[in-house]
Amino acid sequence: MSSPNGNLNPKTRKYFISRRVDSIFISLHDVYQFIIRFFKEAALPPYELKELSRQCYEVGYRSLPLISLTGFITGFVFTNQSRPSLSEFGATSWLPSLISIAVVRALAPLVTALIAAGKVGSNMGAELGSMKVTEQIDAMEVSATNPFKFLVVTRVMATTFMIPLLVVYTAMVGLLGSYLSVHANEQTSWPAFFTQVFESISFLDLFSTMIKSTIFGFTIGLVGCYQGYNSSKGTEGVGRAANSAVVAAMFLIFIEEIIIVQIVNAIRIA
Repeated sequence: MSSPNGNLNPKTRKYFISRRVDSIFISLHDVYQFIIRFFKEAALPPYELKELSRQCYEVGYRSLPLISLTGFITGFVFTNQSRPSLSEFGATSWLPSLISIAVVRALAPLVTALIAAGKVGSNMGAELGSMKVTEQIDAMEVSATNPFKFLVVTRVMATTFMIPLLVVYTAMVGLLGSYLSVHANEQTSWPAFFTQVFESISFLDLFSTMIKSTIFGFTIGLVGCYQGYNSSKGTEGVGRAANSAVVAAMFLIFIEEIIIVQIVNAIRIA
């Protein structure tokens, strides 16, 4: 199997590489089947509206304190960091326009998605992983309850619905923090600040932000539920599911951000 110096011989190395590639394609197939099953279960009755509303409360309302603090600090700090650069060109009057474009186009959806991936995604992965390990999911199947519809569909739909609302809230709080910084330094009035803010935002900016945040929400819910629903190996698997949910969701969010930005820029140029 191995040479005297401890290295694998070419035949064995090829075997392990082949196994690794096979496992990657098997995982991709499992993810594809999971997504297809989600859409099938979401479209067919019965609909778990009570559980859906509870999950919306957990995802939305429970995240407000952390989102509020993060959004306010983001707007306030970004304004303070941008002021020296603009002041070199005597263009501090453009701060509201700069902040509005940065917050609405990028900061609000990205910051909200990353916070939700860390808080909501890890919770979903750990909760479903714990239910999988303790065989609660199997018990639901025995009791004639569809665990996939009750546990997965409701959570994914909740994140898909609530993340866009949280993004809007984050943008508002971020702009409020920016206004306080601008008012303290430039004595800009409230109407003048927000008039310039809304003049700098186009319909394409708002539309792309809503589409982006919806995709982010779907990704966070799907990844968290997939990792938890398919966890194994006892309590170790629960921790691994929570960690994998956060890492995978954040990675996919950055990839989606790059792709969406390229598409929106192409539309903007056209």
